[in-house]
Amino acid sequence: MMQSTFPLLSLAIWSPIAFGILILVFCRNDSPGTARVVALIGSIVSLAVTLPLIANFSNTAHGMQFVEKHAWIERLNIFYQLGIDGLSLWFIPLTAFITVLVVIAGWEVIEKRVSQYMGAFLILSGLMIGVFCALDGLLFYVFFESTLIPMFIIIGVWGGANRVYASIKFFLYTFFGSLLMLVAILYLYFKAGNSFDILTWQQLPIALNAQILLFLAFLMAFAVKVPMWPVHTWLPDAHVEAPTGGSVVLAAIMLKLGGYGFVRFSLPITPDASHYLSGFMITLSLIAVIYIGLVALVQADMKKLVAYSSIAHMGFVTLGFFVFNDMAVQGGMMQMISHGFVSGAMFLCIGVLYDRMHSRQIADYGGVVNTMPKFAALFVLFSLANCGLPATSGFVGEFMVILGAVKFNFWIGLLAATALIFGAAYSLWLVKRVLFGAVANHHVAQLVDLNKREFFMLGVLAVAVIAMGLYPAPFTDAMQVSVADLLKHVAISKAH
Repeated sequence: MMQSTFPLLSLAIWSPIAFGILILVFCRNDSPGTARVVALIGSIVSLAVTLPLIANFSNTAHGMQFVEKHAWIERLNIFYQLGIDGLSLWFIPLTAFITVLVVIAGWEVIEKRVSQYMGAFLILSGLMIGVFCALDGLLFYVFFESTLIPMFIIIGVWGGANRVYASIKFFLYTFFGSLLMLVAILYLYFKAGNSFDILTWQQLPIALNAQILLFLAFLMAFAVKVPMWPVHTWLPDAHVEAPTGGSVVLAAIMLKLGGYGFVRFSLPITPDASHYLSGFMITLSLIAVIYIGLVALVQADMKKLVAYSSIAHMGFVTLGFFVFNDMAVQGGMMQMISHGFVSGAMFLCIGVLYDRMHSRQIADYGGVVNTMPKFAALFVLFSLANCGLPATSGFVGEFMVILGAVKFNFWIGLLAATALIFGAAYSLWLVKRVLFGAVANHHVAQLVDLNKREFFMLGVLAVAVIAMGLYPAPFTDAMQVSVADLLKHVAISKAH
C-alpha cells in the first residue's frame, strides 16, 4: 500500500460536495445564473483535482495507492480509509467528467430550482467518487447508500409526469437490496476481530456455506444497482421519468457502483462462493444480454430503448467478471468505462430532441437528418458505439469479454456474441426511424440544429468514444496488475 502525502482522494470526494453545499446555501433561486456559474466552476475544479491521480498512478505497483487513513469512530475501530488501485482509478475522473457535462446539459433547460438541481448533482458526484475510494466497509456503505438521496430528489423533483412513482420504486429497490449488504458487512466486522478494513476481509478464512450466504447478501445490493435481470424493472421507469441529467448520471456512473462492488467485495472476499455460483451468475448475465436485448427492440420510447440496452450492456460486465480470466475481467471493466461515455451520450442526444419536441416517442420523429445534420452525425456515431462498432469504445470491452468467454467455454462466448447482433438491430433501427426518411411532420420540419453548448458537450463525448476505441492502452495498462492480482487471489482461495 502506497501511503499518500497529499490527500488527493479526499479532495476528489469533498471538493464537489463543498461546491454543492455552497450553491445550496448561498445561491438564491431568483438568481439562477449565479448557481449555474458556480456549479460549472465547481465541476471543472472537481475534474481538475482528479487528473493528478491519473498522472501519478503507477501501473506496475501492487496493492492500493494514494492511501489515506484517519481515525473516525475509534471505539468501534472505524476508520476514514481511502485508496485506489487499477480497478477504481478510471471511475473517479469519469464521474467528475460526466458531472461537468451534466451541468452544461442543464444550463438552459432547467428553469425551476436551479441551485438545488446543480447542488444535488455536485453532491452526488462527490458521494459516488467516495464509493470508488472507500477501503473501510462502513465508509463504503455510507457512501453507497448516500448516493440514493440526491438521485431520489433529482428524479422526484425534476422528473416527468410519473416521477413520484419512479423515484419511490428506485429508492425502495436499491435501499432494500443494500440492507442485506449491511448484515454481511457486520458479519465480516466481527469475523475480522472488529475491523471494517476491506483488505483485511479479503484475507479471512471463511467456510464455503458462510461465503455463499455473504455472496448472496452482496449480490442483492449489487445486482439491483447494476441492474441484473430479474431485479432490473426499476431502471426503465427511473430513466423515463428522470430529467436528462439524471438519466446521464444514472446510466454513466450509478450502475457502475454495482459492477464495482462485485470486483471489490464479491470476488475477493467470497472467492470460493464466486466459483461455486459462477454458473448461476453467467446464466443471469446471458439472460440480460439476450432477453433484454430483444425487449429493447420492441420499445416505442427512446429513453426506454436506451435504458434496456444499458441492462444488456451491463450483462456483459457481470459475464466478464465470472468467467475468471484476465481478458474477460478487463473487458468487463473496459465495458463499464465505455458504457459511461456511450450511454451518457445517448441520453444527452435524446435530451436534445426532447428539449425541442417534448416527446420521447420514436413514432413522433422521422427525417431529423434533414433539419439537424450535425446532431444526426453525432447520434449515428453514438448508436454505432452502442452496438460495438470497431474503432469505438463500445467495441473494446465487448470484444474482450467475448474473447475471454470463448476461452472459458465456446458456447457461452457464442451466446454472448449474439448481443452484437441484437445491439446492432435495436440501435440501427432506432437511428433509421428517428433520423432517416422523409421529414415526418411539421414539428420535425421546424427543428433547429445543435447550438454551441450542445455541440460542445456531445463533441467532447464523441472524442472520448473514438479515442478510447482507437487507443485503449491507458485504461488496460492501469488495470492489468490489479486484475491479475485479483484473479490470482480468487484462484489460490479455490485451491485451498
